[in-house]
Amino acid sequence: MRFVLFYHSLISDWNHGNAHFLRGVMRELQKRGHDCAALEPADSWSRANLVAEQGEGAISAFRAAFPTLKTTIYDEDFDHEAALEEADVVVVHEWTDAALVGRIGRARRLGAFTLLFHDTHHRAVTQESDISGLPLGDYDGVLAFGEAIRQLYLKAGWAGQVFTWHEAADVELFRPRSDVARDGDLVWIGNWGDEERSRELHEFLIDPARALGLHGDVFGVRYPAGAVDAIEAAGLRYRGWIANAEAAARYSRYRVTLHVPRRPYVEALPGIPTIRVFEALACGIPLISAPWDDCEGLFRPGVDFLIARSGDEMKRLLFDVLWEPRAAMDLARSGLETILARHTCAHRATELEDILARMRSGAKRPQEAAL
Repeated sequence: MRFVLFYHSLISDWNHGNAHFLRGVMRELQKRGHDCAALEPADSWSRANLVAEQGEGAISAFRAAFPTLKTTIYDEDFDHEAALEEADVVVVHEWTDAALVGRIGRARRLGAFTLLFHDTHHRAVTQESDISGLPLGDYDGVLAFGEAIRQLYLKAGWAGQVFTWHEAADVELFRPRSDVARDGDLVWIGNWGDEERSRELHEFLIDPARALGLHGDVFGVRYPAGAVDAIEAAGLRYRGWIANAEAAARYSRYRVTLHVPRRPYVEALPGIPTIRVFEALACGIPLISAPWDDCEGLFRPGVDFLIARSGDEMKRLLFDVLWEPRAAMDLARSGLETILARHTCAHRATELEDILARMRSGAKRPQEAAL
């Protein structure tokens, strides 16, 4: 089949974690003989920030890391209808401009392709009008990256068919590495941005690191000066942006990592982890999470990773993991086991193929159960 994928960016993962999953799924689809074409807008804020901060070399690095992945950058004069002519499946990401969402929907009326909308953000809760106003009437279905998002679409009547389609780890990149040297105790890879977890990052990352005298690194973007000062005062190093293709080797350099979810997911959208949980566990590094409700049963909390209910508990669990090597090894092994059994991009490619097969067979069930 020919897949045409409209996403904010395939090239850039600057504050754009959805690119991680898109790249992995595209590679899996290509392995299965599918033709995949990605399209991204000329005014992509992620790619613009990446180039402004890192230069054109970051784009060259992407092409070197993912040589089989191709993307077309479109502007306002681009002929989208022509790009859709030979498509079998079209997937439109929720960051796509609303006018283009509608234009692609109208093209579906005359086309033979299956049209899916892909929601990978919390805006259905935090900016409901942005999502509720999207013209999705011509779309065949919605891919929601968590059951809570799926239920929102169904309850609001925004779509008839909604499927839960979680993110996952690209295990071609994210795997245990024994060929790299240890570089510290703790690593955190994540963005600051939007004050959605500022308090939590202080409580579960910065304060425990300072109290335990840990050494390690923090990677990510959109960190204000005050946050950088606090990180470095705690004995950690702020290292700025890191390409996702390089993050895999980074995890293997440290003894533990953390999951600190953004507040909207904790309070309104339980069951949806950041993609970094999948990626970190795939690398075989012990992970400790700030409070998070795995209500969909994606993992085995307490077995695949530990949960700290408070900053004090985070200190205790970090101490246990860092100074009890056998327990740390068991934790890492269990997390990797669950990823390989359930949460790779290969699993998600299979799920997508299954969704498409059932849709095309006419087995359309508006209350489709989550996969």
